[in-house]
Amino acid sequence: MKSLSLAAAAAVVAFAAPAFAESPFWSVQTKGVVASELRGVWKSRGYGWIVEFGPEGGKLFQTAGGACYADPRREPDPDGIMGVWRAEGQGTITLAGDPAATRYLFDRLPSLPTACGSTATWTPDRIVAFAADTFAELYPRSAERGLDWPARRAAAMAKIGPQADEAQLWAALAELMAGLDDPHVELHGVVAGAQRDLEPGVAPTLSRVHAADPDGGEKAWLQAYRDGVLTRILAGKGRQAANNRIFWGRIDDIGYLNVVTMGAFARNAAPDDPRPLDAVLDEALAAFAGARAVVVDVSNNRGGYDTISRAIAGRFTDQPRPAYAKIAVGAKATAQTVTVEPARGPRFTGPVYLVTSDITVSAGETFGLMMKAMPNVKQVGGVTHGAYSDQLPKPLPNGWAFALPAELYKAPDGRDLEGKGLAPDQPMVIFPADDLAGGHAKAIEALLAEIRRGGR
Repeated sequence: MKSLSLAAAAAVVAFAAPAFAESPFWSVQTKGVVASELRGVWKSRGYGWIVEFGPEGGKLFQTAGGACYADPRREPDPDGIMGVWRAEGQGTITLAGDPAATRYLFDRLPSLPTACGSTATWTPDRIVAFAADTFAELYPRSAERGLDWPARRAAAMAKIGPQADEAQLWAALAELMAGLDDPHVELHGVVAGAQRDLEPGVAPTLSRVHAADPDGGEKAWLQAYRDGVLTRILAGKGRQAANNRIFWGRIDDIGYLNVVTMGAFARNAAPDDPRPLDAVLDEALAAFAGARAVVVDVSNNRGGYDTISRAIAGRFTDQPRPAYAKIAVGAKATAQTVTVEPARGPRFTGPVYLVTSDITVSAGETFGLMMKAMPNVKQVGGVTHGAYSDQLPKPLPNGWAFALPAELYKAPDGRDLEGKGLAPDQPMVIFPADDLAGGHAKAIEALLAEIRRGGR
């Protein structure tokens, strides 16, 4: 799950507002004991969470539509939200995994809602109702997308009853999520002993890849993409590094950096650990010193962590750059702007060309927002997928799970971005339908030639 944060509820985000020193964060637990100020019950603004703090830790509950149940995962803090805290006023706190991570606003409740302690059986119809209520409360820009959740709820509930079997439950939940072109929507469960997975929102380019080669599919296409980068674009002189997530090299007077995920840069480190990335970027950016331009290619970036996006973007700016803001759906919160800070290591602040496509998604797209906040960056290629929001997991009482986006992203002028791809400054076909295997390398070669001619 890429990092989350709360942001402005206002129609226009005041990116130019003066900065004030923040209050410090405190550890939720010291020597295994929860801070006395936290003990009690708290409900999140957005996200559908309730947390009950006792002396020895916090207990997470999932809530929607008045229903509530204890999170069934075994981890004490499965979403990493209970590491640090600070007071935000009477009866309100911020929780986060650490001071630099996602921040969540919680309001105190007088007691744990009765529903959270209920022992009533979670029958299939109750599970469908909970999922429907979650989407109705948290899914971003539903009205603008023409999503009538009450009607979807009714249609799904018509397919289900308290005695429904697993196949009927799956059919009802699939009915609820039908037609959502959103890679952050997922459904996972076991039906008659077999794993089932619903993952909509496949990029058109990848749909064409699968249709063109049903047997080899995406694996063969990815190999062709890799070969095109290493043997054609970089002419055998480039590097493949960071757990094969980064390709880079200098092509005479132009630097080239290709990032395929925002995270998982070492097999023996956490997926959001930036340290394996730092050494690679230090070497690459040092090699780019004095270049005419640098091409940063995220045309095949599948997302990951915003903290990683921010670390990479920091290599291309000489000053802090406010990039965007975001807010949990349904939350009334103080604005929180995401700002890119200059990296401490080698940086390149000359002309940068950011290459995107319809495959570029999630943290790849927030990276695009960060890069476009810089005056030295021009986006070329295709429109990104339009799924910026972080994926919110919702484990179900029957052992199944679903996920959805639950945030609104806002541009510096206040425009809502969720569901709308990031449009390039200069359109360019990156993955032509008639040359899926070799088109990318040819497109980058054409871009390099045009940069040298001074055409972009």
